[in-house]
Amino acid sequence: MTQLYFVRHAQPDYRQGNNSTYGLSEEGMTDRLEAARVLENVRFDAAVSSPYRRSLLTIAPIVERQCLTLSTDFRLRERDNPGGGSNSHEMFRKRWNDFEFHEEGGECLRSVQERNIAAVNDMLRQYRDKIILVGTHGTALATIINYYEPSFLCDGFLRIIDYMPYVLRFDFDNETYLSREELCYVEKAFHGVK
Repeated sequence: MTQLYFVRHAQPDYRQGNNSTYGLSEEGMTDRLEAARVLENVRFDAAVSSPYRRSLLTIAPIVERQCLTLSTDFRLRERDNPGGGSNSHEMFRKRWNDFEFHEEGGECLRSVQERNIAAVNDMLRQYRDKIILVGTHGTALATIINYYEPSFLCDGFLRIIDYMPYVLRFDFDNETYLSREELCYVEKAFHGVK
């Protein structure tokens, strides 16, 4: 069995930088230790992460403690949205009701899902029967869940939007999805939701 442990990043610090360079807030730096605590008895074979700084910082205590080989995969990044877009519940529902919808210059959920699932499939082939730590983002993770569990839609996404960090384990037999389990989350208000 292959196990992928997805860790959605802790609370970002949006005051400086951009989507790829946001660090973690002070609370986020503390909260990431909860994810590390929950996973302290899991022996990982490797770690793969979005290259975005908030993801790397969130899993850093686990990577460092276990001296893991860490690789980044640009496909695991968050949804591209260069103009910032709207983070209203109305816009979330619009995106989830039409996976092809995107704001001007932005990325649709179908594209996010396709690139994330391609990355997951590559991990499943490369790390067969291994235990892998995966650093990720909220929308990216939600589209992965939706791929394996199509009943997971906007309401599911809205339930987890405030979970930072959020830790899940996905179990696979080769490339066949078996199940997932929520292991922990810390509730933090998502930036900019109206």
